[in-house]
Amino acid sequence: MSDPYVKQTIENQVGYIEFFHPAHNSLPGDILAKLANTISEAGQNDAIKVIVLKSGGDRAFCAGASFKELININDEATGKVFFSGFANVINAMRKCPKFIIGRVQGKTVGGGVGLASATDYCMATKFAAIKLSELNVGIGPFVVGPAVERKLGLSGMSQIAIDANTFYSPDWAKQKGLFTQVYDTTEELDEAVKSFAENLCTYNPEAMKEMKTMFWKGTEDWDTLLAERAAISGRLVLSEFTKETLKRFK
Repeated sequence: MSDPYVKQTIENQVGYIEFFHPAHNSLPGDILAKLANTISEAGQNDAIKVIVLKSGGDRAFCAGASFKELININDEATGKVFFSGFANVINAMRKCPKFIIGRVQGKTVGGGVGLASATDYCMATKFAAIKLSELNVGIGPFVVGPAVERKLGLSGMSQIAIDANTFYSPDWAKQKGLFTQVYDTTEELDEAVKSFAENLCTYNPEAMKEMKTMFWKGTEDWDTLLAERAAISGRLVLSEFTKETLKRFK
């Protein structure tokens, strides 16, 4: 399990989409592109009625953006393309006509919180603390902000965005509406996700599609909005403050 991947398996009409990266499941541009494409394709696959988004490994669901790529951004255009990676995945999840269940087994940082927030129903373990760390490196959660705000509300999102050094507990995330249930073990989580997803497959796909459209009402401008937000991050990552901060991660 050392090479990064995005893979999809289908079991009992549930499409399991799994991503992995050895650096705590941080996501470089090529993996984000594969993830967005896989989600879009699963949305059009008649063999799949419900999608589960998960990551490999035990300790971390997703550490957010790849610092290795972040450090090497030297112009605004490259920066915008880099930050558009998460925007494209979130928009693929938003437009997907099928419910996406999130399976969050461990800590989640930055862009990873955005992915969890863009699922339609998210289940986690007691190890799944969340943190929006972007301000720590001189940028902000601009791209993932709309998705996180949609789940946590403006108050919850701004709290963790400003308090960028703190991990918030899974129980806090559940109280705010990000997680629906929190389990003691990954085994319990997997059992619950499987049971819930397979039960959803017994429902009318057309009804679920219409419900998803209803739930995401008011986000029709996100293609434009998230691109604009990516441009803001792409500009800020070139600031002297951020460049100096990122040197610590080299």
